[in-house]
Amino acid sequence: MVDFLSLLERGGVVIYDGATGTHLQTLNLGPDDFGGPAFEGCNELLVMTRPEAIADMHRLYFEAGADVTETNTFGAFAVPLGEYGIAHRCYEINAHAAQLARGVADEFTARDPARPRAVAGSIGPGTKFASLGQITYAELRDAYEEQCRGLIDGGVDLLLIETQFDLLGLKAAMAGARRAMRSCRRDVPIQAQVTIELTGRMLPGTEIGAALAAIDPLRPDVIGINCATGPAEMWEHLRYLCEHARMPVSCLPNAGLPSVVDGHMHYDLTP
Repeated sequence: MVDFLSLLERGGVVIYDGATGTHLQTLNLGPDDFGGPAFEGCNELLVMTRPEAIADMHRLYFEAGADVTETNTFGAFAVPLGEYGIAHRCYEINAHAAQLARGVADEFTARDPARPRAVAGSIGPGTKFASLGQITYAELRDAYEEQCRGLIDGGVDLLLIETQFDLLGLKAAMAGARRAMRSCRRDVPIQAQVTIELTGRMLPGTEIGAALAAIDPLRPDVIGINCATGPAEMWEHLRYLCEHARMPVSCLPNAGLPSVVDGHMHYDLTP
């Protein structure tokens, strides 16, 4: 395990890995890789059906210079998994994903003990909007709790609640995470990130100042933004967070805004 907060206290910048979905697309995986046509597209299931491909992805990002790798669990909780009929496998998938990433991180730390490599448990927003009544707060909180138990037991160094477009969903994720810590009897830091659209606001219309005011009392260890846009579009929101946040700030942009070129999704920015 790595003391993630000590990495932040050293100062400087902590570098995260790159994209998961677009990397996996380059592998040209077929139905058999996912365990059958019914599961095709469920990238989270690949930690069970193609674990070597996921381990290689972690390895490639560490070799490229990352300090932290994210588990392949962005949609690995009951709501998205339920769309494939495998909600009951939530704990198993998350624990296995964390163990995979942990093994690779420990491999790189052993090579260079002066530069420990950490594992962030990736927790995405899912497909149901709590503020619109598509799912209750309690249902979402309980689903996140089960995911977090798997991640914590599997050995993550922190929980990364990311790409949150709804503050109620973010609050449910943080509550579920803290419940899981109590049941697992292990505390890990929480990094909470919202996603800001090209409109300059979150999907329900929340701007970054209001988001910070709502999230700050929940006391995440890191607060930040990710997804939706590239680094240029995040500048003003990042400036606001750096001037007003009481905790370290994170920024994990996309490689610019995507476009379709010759039938394939294309990002203009280079790594």
